[in-house]
Amino acid sequence: MPTVFNHLQQTTRFPLSIFYKFMYLLIFPTKKRMRLAPPYCSVTPILHDSIAAFVFSRYHHTFAFERARPGLHQPPPTSHSPLSLSSSYPMTTQLPSLPRRRFLQSSAALSALSLAGGSSAHAQSQLPDAFSSLKPLGDRVHPITPDEFHARLLHAQELMSTLNPKFDALLLGPGTSLYYFTGIRWGLSERLLALVIPRTGQPILISPAFEEARMRELMRYPIEVRVWQEDQSPTKLIAKSLADRDIRSGRVGIDEALPFTFYDHFRADALSFDCVSADPITIGCRAVKSAHELELQRLACGATCDVYRLVFQNLKEGMSEEEISRMVTGGYAKMNLRGYALVLLGASAALPHGSRQPQKLKESDVVLIDGGCLVEGYESDVTRTGILGKPTEKMQRAYDTVRQAQNAALDAARAGKLSGSVDDAARNVITSAGFGPDYKFFTHRLGHGIGLDGHEHPYLVRASKTILEPGMTFSNEPGIYIPGEFGIRCEDVMAIAPTGPAQLLTPGFQVSLEKPFG
Repeated sequence: MPTVFNHLQQTTRFPLSIFYKFMYLLIFPTKKRMRLAPPYCSVTPILHDSIAAFVFSRYHHTFAFERARPGLHQPPPTSHSPLSLSSSYPMTTQLPSLPRRRFLQSSAALSALSLAGGSSAHAQSQLPDAFSSLKPLGDRVHPITPDEFHARLLHAQELMSTLNPKFDALLLGPGTSLYYFTGIRWGLSERLLALVIPRTGQPILISPAFEEARMRELMRYPIEVRVWQEDQSPTKLIAKSLADRDIRSGRVGIDEALPFTFYDHFRADALSFDCVSADPITIGCRAVKSAHELELQRLACGATCDVYRLVFQNLKEGMSEEEISRMVTGGYAKMNLRGYALVLLGASAALPHGSRQPQKLKESDVVLIDGGCLVEGYESDVTRTGILGKPTEKMQRAYDTVRQAQNAALDAARAGKLSGSVDDAARNVITSAGFGPDYKFFTHRLGHGIGLDGHEHPYLVRASKTILEPGMTFSNEPGIYIPGEFGIRCEDVMAIAPTGPAQLLTPGFQVSLEKPFG
């Protein structure tokens, strides 16, 4: 039955053990893994073949996997049914780290995924001539410096000291928080590489011994390195390293991305510690972006809009969702960027993440394109909804309402306000226009934090109590979804300003339904 994976094994020597490990880490949320034993044997035969093409296309050039966070609109685990894949996800081999919802949200993507290993040059050769205007960002991109990475770590230590109760140490594994504090990108596997941040003093990197040289090549500033051999326990080494710093008890913050198995072993090896969530520190640092981070996000948003503009100008009747997605990813490739696109046509757009049924573009269909790209690891997330032809009165009214909801959210997103109030402002516009009550037609929350992860804390959802601070960045994405007919969603990225309403990081809101970019 698993013919796709058999082919991968024969042509690439792609090992079965690695395949199962990736599936285990990708599909099951961290807190669910404790119920799977033995872990890598729990992948069903259906998933075996269904996901093989994705894993190969995503990782056969580089195994730099980063743990994805739960998705935007559906809470895990219900939002990642392995059989809900869509053909609207053709991808280049230069993909970003995708949240599970973006991989598993639409229908039957296997054919597109199995082709994703094709060269970006081939994808670019299929683009309309107008795409030749897209150029790399070049010297407009300024990478995060070693001093900036180190300053982030010092900020974490400051928070660890000022919070009540204090934190004595943090424990992080591979993922975006490891990168945020160190500049090191590292693949998650059964061999633990971990960062230990004590409240004072130099941090400690715990590394497999045979990976030490490679890991040191990635270091951006001095960090103490301790290594463990294959027959040794990395979590015992973590406990010993803390004891050597005279830290034998207290509160250790565990990063949310650290797999349960490593947390469980550390807890057993360090019984005198109180293991707690590291969220007050990691979110406390990452939620507020620096001016440099905001500029990188602004560049990513601008690039996304540049690509979308050309895509909407070159839509033709009869195009499939897959073909339109290829235009988007091909446009990113022209700019030497990694990106993705979810394309929904017609009635499929009435489901925020699409349908299993493949669609082709026809007259009077809405065209919803949702996606983004990465600039120095910072993500954009932009949605534009257009139409082939003329909209009906109902479509136009829905679009106008969605845009008004965006305006209301932008105005409500002010420093000192509660995050839930921004969702309230947008939802009130939509329900007052007759698209209610409650979640009936606006079926998801307003937005999510965005940065190194496409979806990260905090979230703009009803009743959320985060106090908005200058520099926080969010998606602003109200939508109206009419089952069996159409869906309209407009999405931009905004940053909380020191005073007044939030500021857009995208070049501007959508102009109209017929001409999204004017």
